[in-house]
Amino acid sequence: MDVRDDTTTAPATAVADDATPADSRRLRLITVIATFGGLLFGYDTGVINGALPYMTDDLGLTPFTEGMVTSSLLLGAAVGAITGGRFSDARGRRRTILVLAVVFFVGALGCTLAPNTAVMVVARFVLGLAVGGASVTVPVYLAEISPAERRGALVTRNELMIVSGQLLAFTSNAVIARVGGESGGVWRYMLVLATIPAVVLWFGMLVMPESPRWLASKTRFAEALDVLKQVRSQQRAEAELREVSALAVKEDQQKLGGWQDMKSTPWLRRLMFVGFGIAIVQQITGVNTIMYYGTQILTAAGFTADSALTANIANGVISVLATFVGIWLLGRVNRRPMLMTGQIGTTAALLLIGVFSLLLPSGDGRAFAVLAMTVTFLAFQQGAISPVTWLMLSEIFPMRMRGFGMGVAAVVLWLTNFAIGLVFPSLVSAIGVSNTFFLFVVAGVISFTFVKLYVPETKGRTLETLEAELRTRFS
Repeated sequence: MDVRDDTTTAPATAVADDATPADSRRLRLITVIATFGGLLFGYDTGVINGALPYMTDDLGLTPFTEGMVTSSLLLGAAVGAITGGRFSDARGRRRTILVLAVVFFVGALGCTLAPNTAVMVVARFVLGLAVGGASVTVPVYLAEISPAERRGALVTRNELMIVSGQLLAFTSNAVIARVGGESGGVWRYMLVLATIPAVVLWFGMLVMPESPRWLASKTRFAEALDVLKQVRSQQRAEAELREVSALAVKEDQQKLGGWQDMKSTPWLRRLMFVGFGIAIVQQITGVNTIMYYGTQILTAAGFTADSALTANIANGVISVLATFVGIWLLGRVNRRPMLMTGQIGTTAALLLIGVFSLLLPSGDGRAFAVLAMTVTFLAFQQGAISPVTWLMLSEIFPMRMRGFGMGVAAVVLWLTNFAIGLVFPSLVSAIGVSNTFFLFVVAGVISFTFVKLYVPETKGRTLETLEAELRTRFS
């Protein structure tokens, strides 16, 4: 099965969009509110980076239980991705995000108040349910409400909010650690901050519209048109609804929508294979070893504990800046070449982290060399690989099963993340930092080969046009 890039692109729509400034402002507001789910995703995955050393002392964590505390969120995210995807297909994207806001709040509060390791693992699992659900539902919601020509930029705003959440976590960790010093329970203040954006997300989504494409998939065409007219000109909204409703009727006749359809329809099985591959590719770069264990990596390289916390902020800053670049690039270059370029850059950076850790003597020289390579790695990861991953997963699945399809792919992503997060501390302890990163280099070469051979181009199509192309390509 070879699905190499087809450089020809269908027009985004036959009708030009002359949306008013009010329509554009409404679309921006919807994007900002919905992406608070991404901010929470980023904060709750990034905060463990600085909280873990203090938590280790208070809760008496071993390398194995460190991995459990870190990766229990990731296991919860795998469960949350599939259940969130199914729920959003059945009950709507907006309602799902409202539920996720409550779970974010409860999970963050549970982590903050956890008296022991067992409770912390359970609370992190609950928090992971919300992270996984948000990782699926928010990009799908944005993809379905965006016009084709702006979909890349608007969906990747969620990735910008994810890395902004991680930067916020790194920065607040450093500030709280310096203010709180060695006082017991300082990590609890780091964790409790996540309750604030959860409240903002819940109240904000109360006044946001439902996805017009989800409404159309339930044959609620009048409501879908009302939503489209909030963010499009009337002529564009009516033209888009005709395209969406025709596909909705066709999919209803074919009964696309669940696991049985996925297994019994060859082109969907092949498409899911590609989705799984894209998800795995994003994770086996080793990005989350740096996002979760960055402080420990920098300490091992030669920084003091406080200096490592501060230096780790550089990782957050470059992630945010690189995501801005990624959003800019997505409007100008194709998705597939961008993904391959990111893989080349991350693989080279990981190779150099391994080489520097192996050959340079302990001290400031090695510390700053490793920091420079983690920054370089994140520039390619967050500027190319991560934005393209979440965008493509929100684009490639059929309308009636978009939440489910992305949810299943996200389960694979989060389980890969879970496995890496769980074994990384033990792996470093057993074979050292250099050999661990050399393993990621090998994985990077395999990933590049997969993308080159199997991943299709998705830029420049409406979701309906793209679905028709993929149906033909994979049949």
